[in-house]
Amino acid sequence: MNLDNQNKLRTGYTTGACATAATKAALLALQTQNRVESIEITLPIGRDVRFTIERCHFTEERAVCSVIKDAGDDPDVTDGAEVCATASWTDAKGIHIDGGDGVGIVTKPGLGLEVGSAAINPVPRKMIIDAILQVAGRELNKRGVNVIISVPQGEAIARKTLNPRLGIKGGISILGTTGIVVPYSTSAYRASIAQALNFAVANGCEHVVLTTGGRSEKFAQHLLPNLPDEVFIQIGEFLGYALKRCRRHPLKKVTFCGMVGKFSKVAAGSFQIHVRNSQVDFEFLASLAALSCASEELVAKIKTANTARHVSELAKQHGFDEIHQAICDRAYEECERFLKRKVSVSANTAGTLPVECILFDFDGRILARSYKQ
Repeated sequence: MNLDNQNKLRTGYTTGACATAATKAALLALQTQNRVESIEITLPIGRDVRFTIERCHFTEERAVCSVIKDAGDDPDVTDGAEVCATASWTDAKGIHIDGGDGVGIVTKPGLGLEVGSAAINPVPRKMIIDAILQVAGRELNKRGVNVIISVPQGEAIARKTLNPRLGIKGGISILGTTGIVVPYSTSAYRASIAQALNFAVANGCEHVVLTTGGRSEKFAQHLLPNLPDEVFIQIGEFLGYALKRCRRHPLKKVTFCGMVGKFSKVAAGSFQIHVRNSQVDFEFLASLAALSCASEELVAKIKTANTARHVSELAKQHGFDEIHQAICDRAYEECERFLKRKVSVSANTAGTLPVECILFDFDGRILARSYKQ
């Protein structure tokens, strides 16, 4: 794939774009009975791009072509996956698209897809249909075409995604709204948060649990075993965005779980909590310790600490666990203040959305918990 320039990260292409290219190549091979080496498609953003065809096998009855997904410099779990399309003619007129091996099946509502259908999202489906019409528009006046999208390693890849929790079983989703994967895309992560919240609400959940990552999610699930899997949503660095999205839904409670590094940033009023975007404020943490009646020695050590975890360790060495409650309480107050702001004119949640904060240590023990009924 192309580099925009040598100083930028490389963009890649979505599974939807790959499936479209494989479909167009397979149908062309079926129609012409010739091997297809590469194929050009038009992305939803209007850009024409060319894909190399990895496999191309055909008979008079059907053709199979594949594309190897290149996610560019994005850490996408589907990078390197083979996306295949099998095309065949049928007497039943029209275009018939389904999923095969490695493409998930939708088993729960709330995803904008019919329960029981293949997890091929609307935009990729339209891209595939448009590609079919380009190749075989006239042919479709006489007969129909069947297209099966498959991903040979899709079931294994899906275990590394949110698909099982969202009720997508047996494989990955064929995704993409622009056709392009932007490296380390904040928009992609935000879209996954919004989708997970929509899904939870569509399945009747009124309490969601926002976690900063896999470890804090595991701790939260152990602490709250009676809650269904879909309420646990990993929000990474995007606490502010997640809270805004929560305000758009008729939720009764939001629980935020994490560890001391992220909590220290929230306590200081930062809601973009990745290390790239905000640093731990050790002067602030020292002032919290002082307000909680920590010794002068501990306050001085906190000011020169290396990490928030180091602050926690110093507090434990001095027998001063009060710092954890102070951090948690301040994080709670900041979250509550954030939620009280006028987030959006479209927000439909009346009044204040109750929030709870749970601070874990690195072994999953609760260091502090803040919540007001």
